[in-house]
Amino acid sequence: MAHDVIKPLPAFLVVYSGLLITDFSLYLVGKKYGRRIVEHKRFHKIISPNRLSKLEEKFGKWGSLVVFFGRHILGLRAQIFLVSGVMKMSAIKFLIADAISALFTIGLWGGVGYLGGNSVQVLKKDITRVEHIAIVILVIMIASGIIFWYLKNVKKFRKT
Repeated sequence: MAHDVIKPLPAFLVVYSGLLITDFSLYLVGKKYGRRIVEHKRFHKIISPNRLSKLEEKFGKWGSLVVFFGRHILGLRAQIFLVSGVMKMSAIKFLIADAISALFTIGLWGGVGYLGGNSVQVLKKDITRVEHIAIVILVIMIASGIIFWYLKNVKKFRKT
């Protein structure tokens, strides 16, 4: 079923090129503004001065490997790409490390989505069943809470 919706190769190429362009854009921002990036209001939330110093230390020691593995660390990806530029890492080195790392990411998740696409109807039916069960449980919890609150307050009113 999912195999008729999207052709894998064109989808892969679009996602892959978009991913590399986005990553390289962050790299270029870091390269252009350098350490001043932590002073900018838009980027201060992404990377703090303390985090910048720690990542610069890692780059000095590990270089391209930080980019390669950093892509897969939740919450650090954008910071690592910015710091790559701040550290004036070679654009070619950055793109090679990022491109190879992205191949694994997109290959894995794209493959899972493509193979799992045939199970969408089954999953949809199961999710509907789970939603109904969750609604029943929620109604029971609300009713229990109201009954508990009522019984607790009835005792208070009888004492007065």
